[in-house]
Amino acid sequence: MPSIFAYQSSEVDWCESNFQHWELVAEFYNTFSNVTFFIFGPLMMFLMHPYVQKRSRYIYVTFILFTVVGLFSMYFHMTLSFLGQMLDEIAILWLLASGYSIWMPRCYFPAFLGENRPQYICLVITATVVSTFLSFLTPMINAYALNSIALHIVYIVAQEYKKTSNKELRHLIEVTMVLWAFAFTSWISDRWLCSFWQWINFSYLHSIWHVLISITCPYGIVIMAMVDATYEMPDKTLKVCYWPRDTWPMGLPYVEISDDNKSC
Repeated sequence: MPSIFAYQSSEVDWCESNFQHWELVAEFYNTFSNVTFFIFGPLMMFLMHPYVQKRSRYIYVTFILFTVVGLFSMYFHMTLSFLGQMLDEIAILWLLASGYSIWMPRCYFPAFLGENRPQYICLVITATVVSTFLSFLTPMINAYALNSIALHIVYIVAQEYKKTSNKELRHLIEVTMVLWAFAFTSWISDRWLCSFWQWINFSYLHSIWHVLISITCPYGIVIMAMVDATYEMPDKTLKVCYWPRDTWPMGLPYVEISDDNKSC
């Protein structure tokens, strides 16, 4: 039985050919496409600082986990080791759990919890701990399970889209859904249509997924912050801003609280 640290000890192998560019890196493009996580994670932590101070400092944990996901994903694709796979997937699981704990609107809590957020957070943490252990049983299905959680988030966002009349929020959701659709299509195509992409010598869709999902995630965070504010901060008005310039066709979104007397 190979060591969990050994190169290619994971059963998961993506479409990109292995060791084509560097003998120390199994999947070159899949490895270095994670660099965007190291850029956007700390940048979002800086841009969202005024909001975090008003809402909850636990949000910093989400940004840290976002960056850690990039680190562990890089390690996994560099080695294709079992340890790398599990670190990558467990980090994603806890990133999702942190988002659920902080921003999930109370109206979507299970009925038996009422609207008690501390109890809901305990439930999320318990479910995440159990899921962490279960992920070792059949590692091949972990990625599909994580994407099923993403589908639930898409459902929540769609419900909030129907409720809101906020044009900024509706636009943000529309852009995010397009980004997520392209990202998910890249992921599923790399997984299921690998032979075709190798035939046309374009086996880089998983690296495209990394870039797209690293952009989609900050958009999703801002959406949930805006939605959360309508429930948890009704006396505050959040404005969506974009880095580096609001006037650019597309940028990295963040929120500012209007009564701080700051402009984007």
